[in-house]
Amino acid sequence: MDEVAVPDWNDADLQAICKHMSILAFDLDNTLARSKRPMSEAMAERIAKLTHLVNIAVVTGGKMALVESQVLAMLANKDVRYEALHVMPTSGARYYRWIDGDWSCIYAHNLTDEQRQRATESLERHAREQGIWEEHPWGDRIEDRGSQITFSALGQQAPSHAKEVWDPGNVKKAKLVASVAPDIPDLTVRSGGFTSVDISLSGVDKAYAVRALAEQTHTSVASIAFVGDRMDPGGNDYPAALAGAMALRVQGPEDTLTLCDELISWCSAIR
Repeated sequence: MDEVAVPDWNDADLQAICKHMSILAFDLDNTLARSKRPMSEAMAERIAKLTHLVNIAVVTGGKMALVESQVLAMLANKDVRYEALHVMPTSGARYYRWIDGDWSCIYAHNLTDEQRQRATESLERHAREQGIWEEHPWGDRIEDRGSQITFSALGQQAPSHAKEVWDPGNVKKAKLVASVAPDIPDLTVRSGGFTSVDISLSGVDKAYAVRALAEQTHTSVASIAFVGDRMDPGGNDYPAALAGAMALRVQGPEDTLTLCDELISWCSAIR
């Protein structure tokens, strides 16, 4: 498949995007919020405003509990149109909507016990062989998310500054992915965040997520705008661009906050 050139958000035609988009989707870690941290009050205010202008999706490799703590808890005291929110944890392997005053799971594609065991054993074995099995991690190195197994080299609770400098060229993660993939050919192994490798059912990534979102909402992938910080080939947000979404690259939550202000302005004028 040919590569897709993803523009930085401030180089994109935001007016045209607002005219054509039916859903505005966001990655979570290092896009809406710093890794494993709640999004800011300012970000929560912008997301709340946007729910009154367009459907909003949060698409993340993390589990639902992280979306709840990082996003939904911060929206609890805001003026939110919850019916406009779409939550897709574990890269779209699960999908939640607000129905009758609560979050309902519309679908969940879970790994079997046997698949989980094979994935976990392969990750640990190869991480040890490659010298990236940290002796003193911040939290669990391997997390079973039901529909996804995630290896976090420094631990699930590692601080952002440590994560960002661990593997800036993605060399360590790429080597681990290449070693694990042949052990579990029925599953997909891919680079995740700064220090993570994700394992899920074959074909479940953020390309799958935007296609599933389009199907569930009876719209087209081309009408979905997707905002993420890892939009280079090999990044875990990049598959959304390959699938045909209107992809926008940000460098972090500060960029996203400014982008949201621009989108609120354009959408308010157009709609």
